[in-house]
Amino acid sequence: MRLNNLKPASGSKSARHRVGRGIGSGWGKTAGRGHKGQKARAGGFHKVGFEGGQMPLHRRLPKRGFTSLSRRYVEVVRLDELQKLGADEVDLMVLKQAGVVSTLAIDARVIKSGELSRKVMVRGIGVTKGAKAMIEAAGGTVALVSVEKKAGKKQARLAERRTAREAAIAAAERKPAVKKAAAATKPAEAAPKKKADKSASK
Repeated sequence: MRLNNLKPASGSKSARHRVGRGIGSGWGKTAGRGHKGQKARAGGFHKVGFEGGQMPLHRRLPKRGFTSLSRRYVEVVRLDELQKLGADEVDLMVLKQAGVVSTLAIDARVIKSGELSRKVMVRGIGVTKGAKAMIEAAGGTVALVSVEKKAGKKQARLAERRTAREAAIAAAERKPAVKKAAAATKPAEAAPKKKADKSASK
């Protein structure tokens, strides 16, 4: 047996159809496209999944879940990889310099995989519950960086409306008490004036 003698098993390969090569071949004239119609025209075939204008299957079926666009840039780090590192403090930059994660990574997550026996401080990257327990059991610590989200324009407008509504409610609650106090004081002041006018007329 030589390389130049190798060939497929008999019957595993068949010659491709050469359409449009005469009526005697069975694939001549219309070349298997039939007479007229959209699919018989050059360039008249639509995209994959097109169903003649009917709502296609991939749009009829319900959609579930969420696909994060940044997931491919969040990499996984095992505990045994932290064990091999010589650094006592581990963050994303240290992992990139050591080649544990890619330079394109925007975040990393430590998972409970492997063993960790030395003290390590993990800072600024994600850590699972099991990995955190093992790091702390080995004498290490986990410090997560808290990120403050900036309030957008919509949230600012909602906050302004809320404060204005609360101020209006407070003002409406105060007004009736002021009116009642004014109504109680007016008759007492008006009575002496009328008596004074009557005495002046006499």
